[in-house]
Amino acid sequence: MKTDIDRKLRDFLGAKTAKTFADVLGIETVGELLRHYPRRYLKKGELTPFDELEVGDQATVSGRVKRVNVRSLDTKLEIPLAEVQKWARRKTLTKVVVTDGQNDLELAFFNQPWLANKLQPGTAALFWGEVTRFRDIMQLKGPGTEILEEEDLSEEEIERRARPFRPLYPATAKLTTATIERSIKIVLDNLEDLEDPIPELILRKERLTGLRDALQKVHLPESPQDWEIAQKRFRFEEALVMQTILAQRRAVTDALKAVPRQKQAGGLLDAFDARLPFKLTDGQEEVCDEIFADLARPHPMHRLLQGEVGSGKTVVALRAMLSVVDAGGQAVLLAPTEVLATQHHKTLTKMLGELAEQGMLGGAERATRVGLLTGSLNAASRRTAMLDAASGSAGIVVGTHALLEDKVQFADLGLVVVDEQHRFGVEQRAVLSQKSGENTPHVLVMTATPIPRTVAMTVFGDLSVSTLTELPAGRSPITSSVVPAAEKPSWLERAWQRVREEVEKGHQAYVVCPRIGDEVKGAADEEAEFAEMDSDNNGKPGRKEQRPPLSVVFIADKLAEILAGLRVEILHGRLPADVKDSVMSRFAAGEIDVLIATTVIEVGVDVPNASTMVIVDADRFGISQLHQLRGRVGRGKVPGLCLLVTDSWPDSKSRQRLEAVAATTDGFELSRIDLETRREGDVLGVAQSGRRSSLKLLSVLRDEEIILTARHVANSLISVDSELADYPVLRSYVRSTLESEATDYLEKT
Repeated sequence: MKTDIDRKLRDFLGAKTAKTFADVLGIETVGELLRHYPRRYLKKGELTPFDELEVGDQATVSGRVKRVNVRSLDTKLEIPLAEVQKWARRKTLTKVVVTDGQNDLELAFFNQPWLANKLQPGTAALFWGEVTRFRDIMQLKGPGTEILEEEDLSEEEIERRARPFRPLYPATAKLTTATIERSIKIVLDNLEDLEDPIPELILRKERLTGLRDALQKVHLPESPQDWEIAQKRFRFEEALVMQTILAQRRAVTDALKAVPRQKQAGGLLDAFDARLPFKLTDGQEEVCDEIFADLARPHPMHRLLQGEVGSGKTVVALRAMLSVVDAGGQAVLLAPTEVLATQHHKTLTKMLGELAEQGMLGGAERATRVGLLTGSLNAASRRTAMLDAASGSAGIVVGTHALLEDKVQFADLGLVVVDEQHRFGVEQRAVLSQKSGENTPHVLVMTATPIPRTVAMTVFGDLSVSTLTELPAGRSPITSSVVPAAEKPSWLERAWQRVREEVEKGHQAYVVCPRIGDEVKGAADEEAEFAEMDSDNNGKPGRKEQRPPLSVVFIADKLAEILAGLRVEILHGRLPADVKDSVMSRFAAGEIDVLIATTVIEVGVDVPNASTMVIVDADRFGISQLHQLRGRVGRGKVPGLCLLVTDSWPDSKSRQRLEAVAATTDGFELSRIDLETRREGDVLGVAQSGRRSSLKLLSVLRDEEIILTARHVANSLISVDSELADYPVLRSYVRSTLESEATDYLEKT
């Protein structure tokens, strides 16, 4: 259904103004304009005639500039108006006398000489501030000002501009806040059909104001309470629309058919549990029970498994896969990179032992195979892997995007496990789902990036969420320290000494760099560029212009002498697959002492003997990524050490981030800190795409109670009316949100 909210702006503002809104702010409809909320409110005093001003009042006056002069506070000399720009960085006093035609008022502006050119004699403007008296002259203390054009001098317009709480909008030079304010008032005054997307019963129950009143209060408030009431309502509205979309998706998923995969006694799962060298944590047991219950349903599981680095997600996922294999199905583990897929394949094969050696000498009586399918396999290996998947010989298949190709088929795909969920879209999951025939496979998505509950409810709201917080027994503590290389070069020297000392104790180390380094220039060129850019007039590196991030190639060259005698190799994503595989195998076998790598080792790499990690240019990584990288050490009985090397300075935000990482190994606490420093679009994953978040007032970090309430309301509505037939206005808002580019990010959840 179409309402006035859906009408084009040109119907209210004319073609020229409407085009300006579309070109400058991307606003084309009435609804988009009315949802362009003020960024803040300017508090003014009440509009007061000159002859009624009293000392101590907060007042606003309307008048014309009578005279203006600027003088230096250092020399006490008056500055010619033609030269005021030269005094922009000096101490000055600009005095402006304004008049209403009968009475004068003096304003004093400190260190703002440029105002003299704006407030020339005859200029009409509003002025506001605290009324004071100095030497029998009435003044405004700390004045604010807004210049009025001649067309703005009607009594009605002046009163509107002088309201005590004036909205200030996100604006540009071509589209000022005054123009936006005036346009919104025109639209509000002429709107007739304003049907509310929030049903009346819910408005009453949640004690929310209606749409018309909320728009009036947010754009034309009379008090702070007005915009607080309005914002509360609009936050709930945004949450309700979002949660309704997600509730509808859950309803669609629940209506799909899946083959129930009942847990079988005496199968691979029981055999695997019997050979586990450790006891599952209570958290792992609980999450596994949730997954087994989902797998036994005739509808597809859609569950998100999140957990700390090293919390045992792989074991949980493997138990789920074995349960499906026991029930006659196959399972797929989809990894984002070849290095990680290969590592997963080796890890699963090692954990299963003879249980992964079906048809092989020494294989268990009840066994399966773990296949590996990546894009760089040779033709023979690829053919074998595809045949094992299609015939069902491989009960578990690990792979990358190569699994999505049309030629890859499965005998009976029952479970799709997606590692590092954020790197795959729903479209890629759907491709795998289509490989299972009429029945939809169960889906388990995993992430080692902890997600606060409010974000999970919003970004992953169509998935059930399981969380692992305990660390399995046997994990060693990790100590982290920031190494301020720019301030204390000796600390960096000591870092490399620590690497050597750890290797001499029989341990291994990682050195992680932000980039590969063979993109354009060689190590020698990079070092020259580093020397040129890494100093400024104060002798402080990195202050004048941030140099390029250091690379694997450059650091390997620098460490050749520093770590001479140690077995040092490099690893990055551009190496041939067989080389990457060889490097990782030899590092895991202890044949390499120091591995200089990019973030290809961020997740899934498990080398218990690795005790030390040096992250070069650590300030170039995000908090969550640093936490993930750090999780590669301390995985065995050897205590972990993580050194965060940076040339950022103590007063910088990047340095503060590193200090936060060094201060705690609690991933959920770090996730909270990380998300609090981001904009909402970053949190929801839309900022880098260039799209706008449809959440304008709702904060997924702050407004947990509102999101929980909206989720409950949305579930109640969809449970009895999944198509929202009885709520056509809400249905229209949901449809508009789904059709907008602003929520393309939902397709990635």
